[in-house]
Amino acid sequence: MTQKKKDTIKSLAIHSKDVGSTEIQIGLLTDKIFKLSEHFKRANKDKHSSLGLAKSVNKRKKLLVYLKKKNSDSYKKVIKQLNLRK
Repeated sequence: MTQKKKDTIKSLAIHSKDVGSTEIQIGLLTDKIFKLSEHFKRANKDKHSSLGLAKSVNKRKKLLVYLKKKNSDSYKKVIKQLNLRK
């Protein structure tokens, strides 16, 4: 695993062995979306990766809706920590 991925998991983990909670999935998708956005600044004709970006954005959106419904405190923490909404 890359160091950035480890840092994201560590900062959003609920307990010490947590690697797959909704919060972590949202954080990892956010990193992936940021990385793909940077890629499109160099390669704007890459249509296959744009499909992957759209899928990642939609998946993160669904996970955020789920988290907001199930645990609003955790939702607010994730939003604030990842700077997703204003």
